[in-house]
Amino acid sequence: MLGLMQVQAFRCARTYDSLEKFSSKHIAYNLKKELDEVYGPAWHCIVGSSFGSYVTHSTGYFLYFSMEKFHILIFKTKVRRALN
Repeated sequence: MLGLMQVQAFRCARTYDSLEKFSSKHIAYNLKKELDEVYGPAWHCIVGSSFGSYVTHSTGYFLYFSMEKFHILIFKTKVRRALN
């Protein structure tokens, strides 16, 4: 993931100073919403203390990091318009 996008994701995640107050679902929802608004759809975010994953993502749009007790996985996929 580009450096600027990484900084955006870290800043958004750090807005949760006390992670005890927020659920992993709440953090994932807000990170996805923020990235969708800034960089367009379709971002996916997984937050938890323990999880496995196997995902397909657009090249250059993948980030995994840890923050306090949570691990955060963010990735983007391409969106195609449905044909009528």
